[in-house]
Parts: sequence; C-alpha cells; structure tokens
Amino acid sequence: MAAGDHGVTARGVSPYPAEVTAQMVANFLRGGAAINVLADHAGARVRVVDAGVRGETPEHPDLLRLRLGAGTADIVEGPAMPRALAKRAVAAGIALIEEERAGAGLHIVGCGEMGIGNSTAAAALVATTTGRPASAVTGRGAGIDDAGYARKLGAVEQALERHRAGGNSAGDGIGLVASLGGFEIGVLAGVYLGAASARVPAVVDGLIAGAAALVAAEIAPACTPYLVAAHRSVEPGHAAALERLGLEPLLDLGMRLGEGSGAALGITLCVAACRLLDEMATFEDAGVSDAADAVAPEA
Repeated sequence: MAAGDHGVTARGVSPYPAEVTAQMVANFLRGGAAINVLADHAGARVRVVDAGVRGETPEHPDLLRLRLGAGTADIVEGPAMPRALAKRAVAAGIALIEEERAGAGLHIVGCGEMGIGNSTAAAALVATTTGRPASAVTGRGAGIDDAGYARKLGAVEQALERHRAGGNSAGDGIGLVASLGGFEIGVLAGVYLGAASARVPAVVDGLIAGAAALVAAEIAPACTPYLVAAHRSVEPGHAAALERLGLEPLLDLGMRLGEGSGAALGITLCVAACRLLDEMATFEDAGVSDAADAVAPEA
C-alpha cells in the first residue's frame, strides 16, 4: 500500500480534501480499513509506504516513511516532480521487495494505493500510454458530481496538452512518473519491477495500481508475465490499462474502493489455485476412471 498526495487536488477534482490521505493512512495502520479485513482474510500483511503524504503520518512498525515530498506539484501547471524524485520512487519500490524477501520471505505481493486526486494522475498516465483520449479513460473516482467531473476531465486534458508540448516520450517510464504521476505510483511501479526480478507474482488492484503497472511495463516490458489482474473496476481507464497490458482480470464485480481491496481478493484466488494444484487428488490418485478409459458403445 503506497500513499501520496497530489497538487492537482486543489482544482476540485475529488469530492474529498487532501487531508483524507493522511487520515486513511492512520486508519490502515490501526487496522480499521477494508484492506485490513480483506488482507487478514487472505493471510497477507499490510505494509504502508508514506511515499509523499502532505499531512503527518504516525510512527508505526508497518509504515515505511519515504516522504519524497509533501505531495506532487499540480500536473496541469508543470511536471508532478523532478525526474530525480521519480527515479527515487521507483527505486524505493524495488528496494521494498528486496527487503521483504530478505526478511520473512515473499511468495506473492498485492499492490494498492491511497491518495486523494490520484485517479486524475492515473487517467493522464493511461491516456498517454494507450493513446486514448482523456474522455475515454477518465472516470468519477471517489464519486464526484457532474461539475467536479467536468473539472477533473479538464485537468486531465490540460495536463496531457502540457505533457505533449514538452516533447515527452510515452516510452520513457521514469519520465511519465515525473511528468504526470505521483510518488505512490512510482513506488508501485518499482514494486512490480522488483517482484518480476525476483520471480514473485504481483497482483494488480484498480485504476491507479493499473497505471503504475503501465509505467513498469514501459520501463521493463518483461515484467508483465509476473502481473496478475485481480479485477476490472468501474473506472474506464482501468479496462484500458488491462487491455494494454494484455491482462485478463480474475474478477469483475464493479469494485471501486481502491486501497488494494481487489488485490487482496485476488490473492485469495491465487492461493486457492495453488492449493488445488498441490493438494487435490488426480483421477489416477483417487482411483476414478477418466474419459480415456470409457468403452465406446456398440453401434
């Protein structure tokens, strides 16, 4: 779970204020969020990264305080962050995987996020990497009203115009994070890269996690076979991201919560599949005749 704030939030692109990001981080660490319940169900540990939250986050053994900045800059006005910080964000995600593997070990990882305004940044990233117009990949995020959606769509369109005018390349993953992304998106991209390097499957949550996967695929296309799409959310940009990545979602339940909630459910299905392979008896083991043993009836 990577968390970060976004300067574009000041444009009224979300129904919630930026302060909610820090408040939700505290809730994750207290164990009171949906992801905590679902991760416990999946037998997974919730690790939270303060990649760039504007407010104060509490001291906690499950919190990694990276704090690359107090949120990104407004992507309409200019790049989200300097390129050097984008590199640091991705490198931190890779290092997190290495740390977890060196500790208790790591068999599967689920990627989720928290950041008010980050669906705006994610929509811009999806539009850039898929070549689709902003209107086709920009959704209502946390449930913004019509006026708010108009502001959000306008912000994505302006950010894309600014990005293109700067001569940025869609194939430059680090450049994408720096220009249009978020600190938490960069960290998640690094987690995907680190997991693939370690041959560990990474379960992708919704739109923002999907946008981070697109960034990772631009940096190292060979990482995509290690990605598992947990679900297809109601956000139109998420379906576009999954199509670009060539991923078929395990679930299609109209989910839109974020937090990694879909990834936790995806992990339970992955574990169930592995247990079936390991523990279920074959027809031969169980003494059950298969179709090849059947005798064709006489004509």
